[in-house]
Amino acid sequence: AREASIYTGATIAEYYRDMGYDVLLVADSTSRWAEALREISGRLEEMPAEEGYPSYLASRLAEFYERAGRVVVLGTPERRGSMTLVGAVSPPGGDFTEPVTTHTLRFVRVFWALDPNLAYTRHYPAINWIQSYSAYVDTVKSWWIENVARDWHQLRARMYQILRREDELLEIVRLLGPESLADEEKLILDAARMIREGYLQQSAYDEVDSYCSPERQYELARMFVEFYELAEAALRRGVSIDRIRAMKIIPEMLRARYEIGNREVEKLKILRESMHKEFESLPIETPAD
Repeated sequence: AREASIYTGATIAEYYRDMGYDVLLVADSTSRWAEALREISGRLEEMPAEEGYPSYLASRLAEFYERAGRVVVLGTPERRGSMTLVGAVSPPGGDFTEPVTTHTLRFVRVFWALDPNLAYTRHYPAINWIQSYSAYVDTVKSWWIENVARDWHQLRARMYQILRREDELLEIVRLLGPESLADEEKLILDAARMIREGYLQQSAYDEVDSYCSPERQYELARMFVEFYELAEAALRRGVSIDRIRAMKIIPEMLRARYEIGNREVEKLKILRESMHKEFESLPIETPAD
């Protein structure tokens, strides 16, 4: 039953796709399906491949994911439908080098890596932003430029740069402590924390935060990136890191995802302007002799 269930689900999804619907099929999990293939292969006394899985595991996975896509359906009336496949892989012990995971990564263009450490800290969705990736960034880039903002791709790259740098600095903090970091590096940790708490986290149970429109998503990203850039400039002109951390605008920025809805994007722009004004009012401290 486990071996046949994934094909049954795909066939039902294709039926609705051919009716002109956009269908999402979640296969949870392809690892258990692969285990069923291994059991059947063993009973048939077939030659096992790596870790006892059948040699045709890769081709079976490819055949499954190749059924996804957007189609123009034959017949009348003219219909367009799509089927999106989301396969959950459960590698034992979180080992991404095991056969099901490695073969899956060969065929899919989007990968969401769920991180148990994020879940333990109650960071939801618990998707690791360093290990996850999408090969569709350049594909959707034109849509964002035409419909939302021309600098969306640059903002995304800047946020990812900050988060990746934070990941590198945390290794130093674990070994030597936060006191070993320069103020510029402490600022990166602060900015990355704000991005994580004020942008990447999302509550499905909150009326405002459960859904985020592209315009609101862009304005939130722009606000946090501009905060980092303004704080970096403030450090260069002599403002202390402690004064930046004590800014009154920071709690308001972190609460914005709960308090400012999708139809109130103008409030995010006003909040961003307030952030600029507070940075302009920060006093420059002269070091004591």
